[in-house]
Amino acid sequence: MRPAPLLSTSFCFMDWSFIHTFVMEDNKPWALISEVGDQGYIEEVTDILEQHFHIICHKDFLQNSLVHGPKIQAILMWNTLPAAKPSLLSLLPSLKVVASGGAGIDHLDVPYIASLGVKVTNTPGVVSDATADIAMGLLLASARRIVEGHLIAVDPNITCLPLKLMGVEVTGSTLGIIGMGHIGYKIAQRGKGFDMKILYHNRNRRSFEDEQAVGASYRENMDDLLKESDFVMMAVNLTPETTDLISHRELSLMKPTATLVNISRGLVVDQDALVKALKSGGICAAALDVTHPEPLPRDHPLLCLPNVLITPHVGTNTIATTRKMVLKMVDNAVAVLNGQVIPNEVKPN
Repeated sequence: MRPAPLLSTSFCFMDWSFIHTFVMEDNKPWALISEVGDQGYIEEVTDILEQHFHIICHKDFLQNSLVHGPKIQAILMWNTLPAAKPSLLSLLPSLKVVASGGAGIDHLDVPYIASLGVKVTNTPGVVSDATADIAMGLLLASARRIVEGHLIAVDPNITCLPLKLMGVEVTGSTLGIIGMGHIGYKIAQRGKGFDMKILYHNRNRRSFEDEQAVGASYRENMDDLLKESDFVMMAVNLTPETTDLISHRELSLMKPTATLVNISRGLVVDQDALVKALKSGGICAAALDVTHPEPLPRDHPLLCLPNVLITPHVGTNTIATTRKMVLKMVDNAVAVLNGQVIPNEVKPN
């Protein structure tokens, strides 16, 4: 216990400052998180959380939910965890906000959460650059067979490098983007840097100025985009309308030399149809940052195909973007708790 403050004037200011700080920090709201570590927040962002909240990890919370439950006013959700299921929400009578990291909200039952009087927020915008970077990285790595080349270069049994490792030309090729929101537009900007011909399909056509800035041409009919593109890039939100958006029929429309790149959600692509198209030569290759489920079962056929490149849903995984996401999550949650304008509220349809 801290000793009683001395009565000399030289210590009064310091002691009252300490007491004021202690009281302010003790009044910080409580937030529930998944964990800090491999399956949760990286340690480099915990300072942001602790600046504004007392945080408790899900496993610690469950050890005494009756004590902790009434204190929790915010769920700071990372990688969809802790899952905002009714079984958890029923333990949190003081909950005011579920602040989710990332742009996607398909893991949240927004109408149900809202019916409890709880706000939902997300973090669009800050994820766009990093996600667009991984999209182009996958496209380039698949087209130029970079992973395959790396494995050859480091193989201890290789004494003569093969000259027949041929890739696909990216510069001057046609990039078809399905979903021209913030991320899709960032991908178009990067594609322009490679002198690619940019086509796009979207629910709503972008402005003439937006199209001109990246040299993009609108295709009202998605089938036309599929037929014309050398690379088809999926950058849509997962909704009932976009589930299995790419299936047998759509893949059959693509060029046999085309590559499918998916950085949106695994369920946007019918994976059984994709396996068939890749095995039969219906399309040339696929590059995926997302699958369903994640990770795939270890015997899934996608894992065995030589023309498939898969990364483990790392589109936003940079320190800079992660910190931006956590800052925005905290800003959203604090705004809700303080009754302020919420920067990124997700409202039920």
